[in-house]
Amino acid sequence: MRIVMAGASGFLGVRLAERLRAGGHDIHRLVRHPAGVGESTWTPSQGRLDPAVLAGADAVINLAGANIGAHRWTTRYKNVLRASRVDTTDTLARAIAKLPETERPRTLLQASAVGWYGDTGDHEVTEEAPAGATFLADICRVWEAAARPAEDAGARVVLLRTAPVLDRQGSLLKPLLPLFKLGGGAKIGGGRQWMAWIALTDWLRAAEFLLQRTDLAGPVNLVSAVQCTNEQFTRALAAKLRRPALLSVPGPVLDLALGELGGEAQRSQRAIPGVLRNAGFSWTYPDIESALAAALQPQPTVSR
Repeated sequence: MRIVMAGASGFLGVRLAERLRAGGHDIHRLVRHPAGVGESTWTPSQGRLDPAVLAGADAVINLAGANIGAHRWTTRYKNVLRASRVDTTDTLARAIAKLPETERPRTLLQASAVGWYGDTGDHEVTEEAPAGATFLADICRVWEAAARPAEDAGARVVLLRTAPVLDRQGSLLKPLLPLFKLGGGAKIGGGRQWMAWIALTDWLRAAEFLLQRTDLAGPVNLVSAVQCTNEQFTRALAAKLRRPALLSVPGPVLDLALGELGGEAQRSQRAIPGVLRNAGFSWTYPDIESALAAALQPQPTVSR
């Protein structure tokens, strides 16, 4: 396939592009700096993208969006989080819609997040559940809605409701590993809240699976096959590192340290991969123990 990708320089984008290239696909990157080989420049904040860049492509993949956990959620940064998602998605969707049918990409894989569901408590939720009432849920709602022009034009739009991805370089594990290695691992509050997560390998395989399965469209939960609570995750990570994890971070302390982002860390999300399971997808690392074992494997050294 010829695939146009936005967000190809991010954590997931780099790895997905590598996997797809290894599978023989041609990846064309959308960038915001002067374009090099295999790249085209766009300005999504101004809605600027020449539709001709997408003409003849088999698929468009949009993974663009500012890092949720990179900064404290000030009013300004919350606006950045929203705009970086909505502007990119709207620009791509409208460019797809402007193309004649014979030149229009057939598929748009569009990033979203399990934040769509808000706090679900102990209730399992599939892709049919409505949006929650949190800030992240509201972002996901307008983010997904921005892809509608492409869907209305006849493109197959798949909404990748992604859980935090488990990898030593990912946003879930990377900040925790130094603390846990020092014996400072701690559950959040009582630890009874459910955590949504997915192993990096399974996220990449699921994205490729959804690219190829032309019968699947709409929201898809990219989450693990077996869910776990924050306490179970904390114990499993500490056990893999052979360190104690006897502490607990009270909710008010987390709120004080992280502000509104701290509140999100305390929410319970028991998202179920209904679409992937029904479509016959199989997980390489379905449970937290096997996923952590893979994520914590020593990294290969590169000879120079």
